[in-house]
Amino acid sequence: MAKKFLGLNNEGTSTNSSTSQSSPRTKSPAPFLCKTYDLLQERDDDDDDGNKKIVSWNAQGNGFVVWSPAEFSELMLPKYFKHNNFSSFIRQLNTYGFKKTSPKQWEFRHDKFRRGCRHLLVEIVRKKSDPSVFPAYLKAASNEGSIASAAGKEVHNNHLLLMEENESLKRERLQLQMQIAEFKALEIKLLDSLSQYMGNFNHQNKVRRLC
Repeated sequence: MAKKFLGLNNEGTSTNSSTSQSSPRTKSPAPFLCKTYDLLQERDDDDDDGNKKIVSWNAQGNGFVVWSPAEFSELMLPKYFKHNNFSSFIRQLNTYGFKKTSPKQWEFRHDKFRRGCRHLLVEIVRKKSDPSVFPAYLKAASNEGSIASAAGKEVHNNHLLLMEENESLKRERLQLQMQIAEFKALEIKLLDSLSQYMGNFNHQNKVRRLC
């Protein structure tokens, strides 16, 4: 009887174990997708208040547009993604299958990324792509960053040159002031000497007239 009871317990334990193992896990969207969606929803509310557009859903609600990449990188990326690299953000979009749809602006779309359809985010999966694949628009963003960096360095170098030239002009001005002071002192000495000479000369003439 005890053996039968033990056997039933083992069977029950086995059944419970298999049931727990076969229970499906709830699938969650990728954090990057959730943050991007929340970012757009927040900006959508802000835009309704009359604020300047930095990023927003497009008119159809089936994609979004980064209107100002510079302000987006400076204000939005650090808040949601802890970095300010626009190229890195675009690279992430590419790994999830987003496509740039306009050559004139930074507009991106995905069939499952739509305004008001947050539940579809779970269906967007990260694609396994060749590391060598580098979209043309991502190259453009990288090139823009390189150009901006080069321009920044040029401005910095020009600033340093202007500072050096300013210091050089200050030194020359100081030297000229010192020379002017020396000339003024020499002028005073010459005037004193001339005054003494004229005084002696007039005295001698008076003496000669008396004689």
